[in-house]
Amino acid sequence: MIAWRDGRWRILLVLPLLALAVGLIVWHGPDWGNVEDAFSLVRWEWVAAAIALNLLSVLSRAYAWDTAIKQSIPPPHPRFRLVFSSFSVGLFANAVLPGRVGELARVAVLRRHLPGRRGATATLVGSVFAHRMFDLVPAAVLVVWVLATAKIPRWALTSIALVLAIGVLLFITAIVLARRHHRDALEGMGPLRALLVRARQGLAVMRSPAAAATAAMFQTYGWTCQLFAVWAAMRAFHIYESLTAAGLVLVLINVATIFPLWPGNFGLVQIAIALPLVNYGVPYAKGVAFGVGLQAIEASVGVGVGLIFLAREGISYAMLKQMEDNESEKERADEVSRLAR
Repeated sequence: MIAWRDGRWRILLVLPLLALAVGLIVWHGPDWGNVEDAFSLVRWEWVAAAIALNLLSVLSRAYAWDTAIKQSIPPPHPRFRLVFSSFSVGLFANAVLPGRVGELARVAVLRRHLPGRRGATATLVGSVFAHRMFDLVPAAVLVVWVLATAKIPRWALTSIALVLAIGVLLFITAIVLARRHHRDALEGMGPLRALLVRARQGLAVMRSPAAAATAAMFQTYGWTCQLFAVWAAMRAFHIYESLTAAGLVLVLINVATIFPLWPGNFGLVQIAIALPLVNYGVPYAKGVAFGVGLQAIEASVGVGVGLIFLAREGISYAMLKQMEDNESEKERADEVSRLAR
């Protein structure tokens, strides 16, 4: 019998997903000779511009999370360089591992710099949830703009509407949970309820209009940088379409990666990008090549910056895959020990 914590069960789950990815590429595959030709004509100065814009986006989004953290935990607050380091490691984990494990990885990394803070893990998880909710502000504006101006295929409308509806529902849930938060003593609560209260503390930014506006502003700036990064990447592949087309690509790449079934949802992303660009007169092979290039540009930032800070944190790849579970178990043990005293 395979133990649940044995890595073999993960292989059994990943293999069918990888087979699905290969099937998608083969079924909707372009003329690979034309894809190769598209790469041979890449303008590298635009690639550099896209990478720089993605770096600015990462920096801005890290500031948004830093704003949420400062509202969630009492002073002394972690320095921004520690927040940025943890955020970057999370980007790396999201790029190389299936699922959204990077969100927990950044919590685990930052938690290492907050010794003696009981309940900090659950609170930081709440701050990550709040931080992600601020994506809804620029995302909603982008979706409305794209719906009004872009050439959207009918199959994409349902996916965009569904994702936006889920985002609105989660945003309302975050606001309701934040308003229900109270600072009563945790004594007398069970471990699970105490952890939930700690997690709601991470939503404190939702109760502060000024802080919420600041976090939303940083997230909006981050999305704006990403939009122009997509536009720059399009020019790198000689796709001279308007900013509206870049907005459509940005929406669809976020829809295609919101539930990462395998690392980067590679294959699915390229199809989701290439098919709509056909409506703009972009050959399918060039659209696939652009999709590969765009994902490589984004991954180069996440993986490159993430590896730098992974090394600075002294964390190996194997440790990264295990630390989320270790932190959760440690948090539960701390709560049980505290309540038993």
